[in-house]
Amino acid sequence: MARRKGKSKRRIKNWQSRFRQEDHTTFDANDSETLQPDRVKLPAWRLSEDMGQVEAPEGPQAEGMVTALFPGGAAVRTGEQEELLCQIAGTFRPPAGVSALAVGDEVTVVLTRSKHVSGDRHVDRDRADGVIISRRPRETALARPRPTRGKRRGQYDADVFEKVVAANMEVLLIVASVRQPALRPGLIDRLCIVAERGEMAPIVVFNKIDLGKPDESFAEELTDGGIATFRCSALTGEGLDDLLAALRGRRSVLAGASGVGKSAMINALVPGADLATRTIRTKDDRGRHTTAATTLHELPGGGMIVDTPGVRELALDMDPAELPWYFPEMAERAAQCRFNDCTHTHEPDCAVRAAAEAGQIPPRRYRSYLRILDTL
Repeated sequence: MARRKGKSKRRIKNWQSRFRQEDHTTFDANDSETLQPDRVKLPAWRLSEDMGQVEAPEGPQAEGMVTALFPGGAAVRTGEQEELLCQIAGTFRPPAGVSALAVGDEVTVVLTRSKHVSGDRHVDRDRADGVIISRRPRETALARPRPTRGKRRGQYDADVFEKVVAANMEVLLIVASVRQPALRPGLIDRLCIVAERGEMAPIVVFNKIDLGKPDESFAEELTDGGIATFRCSALTGEGLDDLLAALRGRRSVLAGASGVGKSAMINALVPGADLATRTIRTKDDRGRHTTAATTLHELPGGGMIVDTPGVRELALDMDPAELPWYFPEMAERAAQCRFNDCTHTHEPDCAVRAAAEAGQIPPRRYRSYLRILDTL
């Protein structure tokens, strides 16, 4: 006999039975019901023009950048390079539908007196060097939709929520491995789209060249599309000097599949970073999740780089009609199609499909477009 799990399921059944038996004239279907609140609960808010007039705690104010998030608050680095552990004001009002705070956000903090001085973010949760009262609009963002499955998502919740991993970054550094794990061109295509939608410059790094050579035909496709590529080895240090020169003075965020060597690359680029690394799984040559949180590091010579948890799958939330414009070789031919709303899959007189069949568009790129379109 199967075990009965989950209090939330029983609560839903109890709520449904009470709804059928009792008076429900005041019931509003648009009201959201939270059966199990998140562990980290930030107040719902909307951005308004009079946000600057919201009453804030008294005290001196400072401008800073979020460098880390933890339960109930964030670490903020001010102009004096001092890191403050800050709570979040009850009057904080971010826009709906996206993460309230992310690493890289520019925020305003009201300075307060610390309640404790241990400095341990995980144990000393009551310490407060300041209170975050507002954040500036984000210039760029690395974001991905929240998964549609999971115990933290209600079964009646159909809204799309974008989790912002990092904000105000200039470069999306897409790390891929030559081997162990195998190269995933489709994931790189998706990350390049995420970079363009987030208004960041994509750079693709082929790591682990000590294990073999990258796929030059794929690298040539990226170069023809205007995407810079580098060939590096975090183990031997080969190619890292050129990569560091391209990142110097810029804000960069890493992205890629688990096991490609993102944390190992930061250890090689940033002296003293000492991030945890793990070997891949031998049974299937897939990476293991090692990085659990987004972390920020200063690059030698200027600039910063943000490490992010690896991804296994990456969903895109966009209008299918927008997708061809992220494939330049297709966009330039789309205007020649017979129909303005052509999906380039089955319509007659489709210039894009004809170019793909004639080999004028790389077959791999066209197949990648079809796979992404199918998920939308």
